[in-house]
Amino acid sequence: MSLVLGLETSCDETSAAVVEGGRKVLSCVTASQVDIHRRYGGVVPELASRRHLEAFLPVVDEALTRASVSPPDLDAVAVTVGPGLAGALVVGTAAASSLALAWKKRLVPVNHLEAHAYAAFLEGAEDADPPADGPGRRPRDLEPPFVVLIVSGGHTSLAELTRHVELAPLGETRDDAAGEAFDKVARLLGLGYPGGPAIDRLAADGDPAAVALPRPLLKDGGLDFSFSGLKTALVYHLAAARERGEPVEVADLAASFQAAVVDVLVEKAFRALRLTRCSTLAVTGGVAANRGLRRALAARAAQEGVMLAVPEPRYCTDNAAMVAGLAHFLLAAGRPSLQGPLRVEPSLALGGGRRPRGRRGARGRGGGGPGSQRREASARRRR
Repeated sequence: MSLVLGLETSCDETSAAVVEGGRKVLSCVTASQVDIHRRYGGVVPELASRRHLEAFLPVVDEALTRASVSPPDLDAVAVTVGPGLAGALVVGTAAASSLALAWKKRLVPVNHLEAHAYAAFLEGAEDADPPADGPGRRPRDLEPPFVVLIVSGGHTSLAELTRHVELAPLGETRDDAAGEAFDKVARLLGLGYPGGPAIDRLAADGDPAAVALPRPLLKDGGLDFSFSGLKTALVYHLAAARERGEPVEVADLAASFQAAVVDVLVEKAFRALRLTRCSTLAVTGGVAANRGLRRALAARAAQEGVMLAVPEPRYCTDNAAMVAGLAHFLLAAGRPSLQGPLRVEPSLALGGGRRPRGRRGARGRGGGGPGSQRREASARRRR
């Protein structure tokens, strides 16, 4: 069994973890910067990089201590090289390169988005609050092929893990990611930062049917996402209500917005299952910690007889355990490790390419671009 030290600094979390065999988490230590960035309403890149410098070595030391591991025991050091904030990535990759050189260990560059997919394999990951008689799959049983929905603050993507370390992109957001939309709507409603957890808590007290909001691209037949129009619809609703002097029920707005996002995510994910003929769905990323989404996924999975794998909330957000987990499978697949300094890729996309400038990730429209060609190719493999 391999023993990998994973390192994650792509945004505002400084994280180190030791994972055995790609699944068993021996330790995962994360220093969050939420309190630092909250006053600014979002992540400030320069502050994030500075905090990574301060937190990196203490976090690594604690991760090794908790795992009862010393550097000679390790087989490799793995680190996120992208996508993410350039300065934050440089801190992590420079430090990881130094550790690997000093310890004479293999150095494994990891795609942050693909690492999110591998969070579903981590022991301790559980099904998403499934009904007592609902289907589920534990990490030790999870194997490809399956569909993965990666839904976070910066990305909303669907892909098929056809075999280990081979991800075929199926669909992406054309504009705002789901988590980004949560943060923007939270600011509109005066809920502060981070917005996702705030809306999740408030939505529990609201009526999800109180405000009629659109479900963007829900009926287009494709697998791409778009959430900027949903945010705009809520802005117009707020403006109209205030112009008429009507009271604004913030809990109802939060519940209605969350319901619209959840409806789109669930429908697109299960559409991907039908197109690929997969019977297992993994859902990862920070938004996968949303309780409304987890309940909706579990109910739909039970209804359709689909195996559902959703990590524990601590493995949904950015963490180093998923980085170390993916590194194990990369090494097992014979992917080369590096000896020298790493190059960061702030615009790295799912599958290894780069996201087009000026867009947050869409690769063709839902009906006929390269994304649909990938979906057709994936479906053909299953016939």
